[in-house]
Amino acid sequence: MPLTFIDPDDVVVIKHIGGSKEVKKHLENLGFIVGSEVRVVNRLGSNVIVNIRETRVAISEEMARKIMV
Repeated sequence: MPLTFIDPDDVVVIKHIGGSKEVKKHLENLGFIVGSEVRVVNRLGSNVIVNIRETRVAISEEMARKIMV
């Protein structure tokens, strides 16, 4: 299921990252790697705020839809 469906404070493992080669590289640079744990912190407007690798990152809902957990 996409990361957008995860409730705040839930910890999940990334199973797949979709999108173009550029999108995948951008997400990888932010720390979104298959097998990594991610925790949804909150949603603000159309952004999803997550903790990944002990870093807090805000990504757009569109990007979050490409991350399967």
